[in-house]
Amino acid sequence: MNKRLLLLLLGSLSFNAFAQQRPFSISEATLGIRSTLAPQNLKQLNWIPGQNAYVQLAGTGNGEVLLRTQVPEMKADTLVRLSELNNQLFAKESLKTLPEIKWLARKQFYFSSKGNYFTAEEKNGAWQYNKWGSIPEKAENVMVQHRTRQIAYTIDNNLYLKDIYGKDQQITNETDKNVISGQAVHRNEFGIDGGIFFSPKGNFLAFYRMDQRMVNDYPIIDWDVVPAKNKNIKYPMSGGVSHQVTLGIYNPITQETVFVKTGEPKDQYLTCVTWSPDEQFVYIALLNRAQNHTWLNQYNAKTGDFIKTILEETDPKYVEPQHELTFLPGSNTEFIWWSQRSGYMHLYRYNTDGKLLNVITSGEWLVNDLAGLNADEKELIITGTKESAMEKHIYSVNWINGKMKRLDEAAGIHVVDVNTFGTYIIDRYQNATTPRVAEVKATGRTWSKNILTAPDPLKPFNRPRIDNVTLKADDGTPLFGKIIYPTNFDATKKYPVIVYLYNGPHVQLITNGFPASGNLWYEYMAQRGYIVFTMDGRGSGNRGMKFEQATFRQLGTVEMNDQLKGVDFLKALPYVDAKRMGVHGWSFGGFMTTSLMLRHPGVFKCAVAGGPVIDWSMYEVMYTERYMDTPKENPKGYEDNNLLTKTKNLKGKLL
Repeated sequence: MNKRLLLLLLGSLSFNAFAQQRPFSISEATLGIRSTLAPQNLKQLNWIPGQNAYVQLAGTGNGEVLLRTQVPEMKADTLVRLSELNNQLFAKESLKTLPEIKWLARKQFYFSSKGNYFTAEEKNGAWQYNKWGSIPEKAENVMVQHRTRQIAYTIDNNLYLKDIYGKDQQITNETDKNVISGQAVHRNEFGIDGGIFFSPKGNFLAFYRMDQRMVNDYPIIDWDVVPAKNKNIKYPMSGGVSHQVTLGIYNPITQETVFVKTGEPKDQYLTCVTWSPDEQFVYIALLNRAQNHTWLNQYNAKTGDFIKTILEETDPKYVEPQHELTFLPGSNTEFIWWSQRSGYMHLYRYNTDGKLLNVITSGEWLVNDLAGLNADEKELIITGTKESAMEKHIYSVNWINGKMKRLDEAAGIHVVDVNTFGTYIIDRYQNATTPRVAEVKATGRTWSKNILTAPDPLKPFNRPRIDNVTLKADDGTPLFGKIIYPTNFDATKKYPVIVYLYNGPHVQLITNGFPASGNLWYEYMAQRGYIVFTMDGRGSGNRGMKFEQATFRQLGTVEMNDQLKGVDFLKALPYVDAKRMGVHGWSFGGFMTTSLMLRHPGVFKCAVAGGPVIDWSMYEVMYTERYMDTPKENPKGYEDNNLLTKTKNLKGKLL
């Protein structure tokens, strides 16, 4: 009797466990990994400056708190309570959650709510809150100078400053909307993500000024209003007239602006804007329009005068400066320079006389991030691909002798936050079987504490088998890919195939990250009986310059050859139905999708191309000319990859 009952119970449990395994809905497959199916995370996890302590949110509702944890003791206390914050500042309209806390100093932070800025200071174990100031509702591109608490912002095309006395200053007064100050320029290429640069002590404010009056208008239809309206934007197309950028330097005391004398030609590119620690100089990397020559120049911050060129870099194809200078502690003259001169992104120590002091990192791998440093040990904390091009790991490296030490253990993609002193890090990582783990680690000894192991949010789903594959390009270059099999896969059957691709610069689809497939939509399609294949061909990111530059002056050609190697691999599999193959991609992947349908007709039965580039001569100057030169310089490259001229070749269905 008892045995029968036990068997019935076990059978019921097995059936229930199997029943819980279900396919993804289309909403879960496309949005879930960033919302309802996102792995558990620790919110507002970061270090307090000047302390061996980190903070994180805990609790819910009005009971939400900001916890502080001392390291290495791992003792936690409550730093901020939402209820106290509401009682002191927001009694009339309570906040639903703690705002984002941004640290000014070891015992000072600030936050904002609806354009109002507040400071908090810890005194005698209690936090005192004060309103700092307000900025207009229309303010954008907000930048805070932590030392002086000045706030810079833009409204429309002009730049403003709330000074140390809380008074508003209008820095620019451009009446033409096509002259823009304080915003990102060059269409966010060259690592540019903003246009406001406070000096270290807050005595000056540098800013981009972009004049695009000479650029042709491009019409965009606004379908959100009835009737629809035309909106013209300035869009510089390859080979056409581009905008002109200068750098202004504003003095809040004198309320005067000088412009840096960057010289001609006016359509050159300005990036890597960096202040010297003593505020005497501004450094700018100038890049010619052809993007094959860069100059790192030093300018006088008070007059804008050119002083000297620190270093130059050239490449027969292109260079791509993207990182500001990192000055070493206590020095106004020694700095870290990022360069791909060796074929891989590495770090170099220079002085401001232009002398290369030493190569810090080297080898056939690349540095991804410079996250912090340890001044006492003369060590940088970096992440890079030294172990695998599909992974990112954490290292300390001595900036004098280049000695490296790996600081993590687990395979996968690691993201690091470094404390002020470079003695402790927070290591957050994921891999194919690990949704998210967070650990606190010491950099100079073997010590670590786990602070998060996220449960698998995809456990309720009937997930498919996923295999990594390595193919070879025509020149023998390894190409990494993944194949996702239908659930309940039967090797004796034939299955239709979807090839998903991007295969463009700066993007890598194949990593050892979570989920293992890289995209739940792939798994959604596999659950519905499709084999899904994706591969990073030459031209993709994170593999070095030779891999990326293989596509120079012929965007689409080499990439298609590599993707067709993937097709050949698939056709050789006995369970692939070669007559039912589709291809899909977005943006550059949309261009690749359309290219494969028109330049290699008949390979794919159908295709969906999202946001494709159809004619590179109509795409933006900065991106296109880097990889293709101008239409005048490279007519064959543009013609070969102009898809408008190849529509008659279409076989199959293309959406």
